[in-house]
Amino acid sequence: MAASAGADASGYRIGPSDKLSVTVFQVEDLTFAEIFVDASGKLQLPLLGSVQAAGLTPAELSTDLERRLGERYLRNPEVSVSVSEAASQKITVDGAVMKPGVYEMRGRTTLLQAVAMAQGGTRIADLKRVAVFRSTDGGPMVAVFDLAAIRRGETADPVVLGDDVVVVDTSRLSARHRDIVEILPGLGIFTLFR
Repeated sequence: MAASAGADASGYRIGPSDKLSVTVFQVEDLTFAEIFVDASGKLQLPLLGSVQAAGLTPAELSTDLERRLGERYLRNPEVSVSVSEAASQKITVDGAVMKPGVYEMRGRTTLLQAVAMAQGGTRIADLKRVAVFRSTDGGPMVAVFDLAAIRRGETADPVVLGDDVVVVDTSRLSARHRDIVEILPGLGIFTLFR
């Protein structure tokens, strides 16, 4: 089973401790310039109480809040949610980079930006085979990207998600992971692996 990187990474996913801005058009009492997602991933809102926010994109949360408010309280509510500060998302960058490690993401982060956080590839890095490992509800997934083509503007720069693991130069992977990655084309298609 495969899914395109664009479908999987079309937007930032809200996480615990993120700071959001919630605007309900023409309803000042339900509008918040700053509201924090609690540690369990929920927002505490007047009228609605506890609302699950973690795991949703801002657009998905907006739609959910519109539905909830429209069911009982408002006629055709218009809700806008944006992430003011993303505090919960981390990404691991490993392999042939100058400073491998775990980095905190602030909002939407692309693959090129993630590698830049690790101060780029080493002189011997093969930037044509950069693997992104991702945990999903359906199981672990991996996609291979050509970072050199992304830098030249020949390929779109995919968005990475919190908890993704980016490995620059897949020759440095364990034998098991290397065997899986070697059969994948560098097309940026996420594929399940076991």
